[in-house]
This record gives sequence, C-alpha cells and structure tokens, in this order.
Amino acid sequence: MGLKETIKANNKATENAKKLTTKTRKALPNSVFCGPGRSFPCQDCAHVAAAKTYLKRSHFSASTQKKIAACINRKAKALSCGGKTPAKSKGAEEKIDKELQAVMDSKIFDSTREFVDQSVENEGMELDFTDGK
Repeated sequence: MGLKETIKANNKATENAKKLTTKTRKALPNSVFCGPGRSFPCQDCAHVAAAKTYLKRSHFSASTQKKIAACINRKAKALSCGGKTPAKSKGAEEKIDKELQAVMDSKIFDSTREFVDQSVENEGMELDFTDGK
C-alpha cells in the first residue's frame, strides 16, 4: 500500500471512528477498549486503525502507550485487521496463476519460450530478442 492509499485509509478510519455515538459507546463492553477510562475503542478494523493513529497523539506516558499499543495489536490480530485473510490471499494467488497461465499460453509468449528452450539446450548461447531487426 502506497503513501496516498495509507493516508486515505487512515482518513476513512478516522471518519468512521467519529461515527461512534455516546449511546453506542456506552453500550460497548469494557473488553472492547484498550486504554484507561474506556479510551481507544477497538470493536472493528476502522476503530483499530483510528486507535493506532490517535495513540501517537495521546498524552499518556510511554509505558502506558506501549501497553495500549499491545492491546490494539491484539485486537487487530483477533479481528484480522491490517492484513490479508487466508481466503483473500488464496483468491489473489489463484487470479495471478490464471493471469500467468494466460500469458504463457499466448502466441506472443511462444517466441520467448523458444529462446528460453534454445538457451537451456545450448549453454553459453547469447540471446537475441530483436527478432532479426
């Protein structure tokens, strides 16, 4: 993820975190919060991202920030935030495999395959990809 995408994700997470009303926040169990005084709610990935962002701005001591960060990271891991889930990874790998196979089966790749096969058979052969031009 590039810098622009990271900034957009943080802004979106922050905006989503703002949507937590007082009534909804009071209804959340204590186990959802990572900071003292029911601070840093982490009930979903958007709030985990917001908590990570706001933790850096907080006025807690370094040791308290470290404990809060550990809690936020545990919640993120439990919620599968910040990474690919196995199903997504597998789907992405299958898509790449299909695309790779399509390229390898294309006519354009035939000449490349011939060059590679020739170079394997003739060790030390210099490859000329100019197509005789």
